[in-house]
Amino acid sequence: MATAYFDCFSGIAGDMILGAFIDLGLDVDHFKKEISKLSLTGYEIQCKRMRKKDYNAMDVNIIIKDKQPHRTYIDIKKLIETSDLTDRVKKISIDIFFNLAKAESKVHNVTIETVHFHEIGAVDSIIDIVGTAIAIDFFDIQEVYCSSLPLGSGFVYCDHGKISIPAPATKELLVGIPTYALDSGHEMVTPTGAAVVKTICSDFKEKPCFLNEKIGYGSGKIKSKQSGVLKISLGEI
Repeated sequence: MATAYFDCFSGIAGDMILGAFIDLGLDVDHFKKEISKLSLTGYEIQCKRMRKKDYNAMDVNIIIKDKQPHRTYIDIKKLIETSDLTDRVKKISIDIFFNLAKAESKVHNVTIETVHFHEIGAVDSIIDIVGTAIAIDFFDIQEVYCSSLPLGSGFVYCDHGKISIPAPATKELLVGIPTYALDSGHEMVTPTGAAVVKTICSDFKEKPCFLNEKIGYGSGKIKSKQSGVLKISLGEI
């Protein structure tokens, strides 16, 4: 059974997940073709390999060319449901966005249906999340495990102003998930990264015993500067 293990030794974010899956062998042309099934415009996807300390990692950069609207959970759900993506990709993507909406609704005291995604509703975050679902379907992954998550420190600026790290929605998503403190001075687990592992991971523990077939590394960024690396192992139990 195809199994993936997320080793989040330097954090996790949507672009890191997508980069690691492309490094593992997710065909870029297939990925772009599937993403084009969404009614999204005004963006460009760039993939390039880069050296990050001791790792040869894949960096995915979504360049936004046109101003994008703020989208609600209902807007994004409809965007996905009306596409020609596979049923499995649709389900995984919508489940991830639902968990995000649930966390945001609690933090802002609004209904799930009326939650407005700001940074999360942007095209790059939609591509990261749907792209992750495309990768899971592409590799026919049936089980996903994840390491404990390192919590960063400091502050981050968003549409709601200056907030402490981890962000409120991230904290909500991480309830029940093992974490540990790390005085990094920056965000290490983004809401997108937290929502993905919350949705797709069966358990959070040290690497389970399974046959490693290949490993992929995805590069992350902090305000357009390169930061951590996510390691994803793919194999069979």
